[in-house]
Amino acid sequence: MSLTKTTTVDQIVVQENGIVLYREATRIMEDGNQISQTYHRSSLTPAQDPTGVPANVVAICNTAWKAEVVAAYQAAQAAQQTQQVSA
Repeated sequence: MSLTKTTTVDQIVVQENGIVLYREATRIMEDGNQISQTYHRSSLTPAQDPTGVPANVVAICNTAWKAEVVAAYQAAQAAQQTQQVSA
């Protein structure tokens, strides 16, 4: 009987505002048969530090986070904060 555990990124989604959502699947295998699977979801906002994030997710972030995307996201966040303060 041989047990193995693997974790892989099985979904990556880039939202219109530049936020990157990704899901990691952790699978427990026994003699080649999957006996368990769990998921962990995470997100990254434009220009967020991707330290510790899987390399394939970082590659998508580097592609999606062009200067104009980061600027638009930051402007939207600033506008939202202004609205909350004045409300």
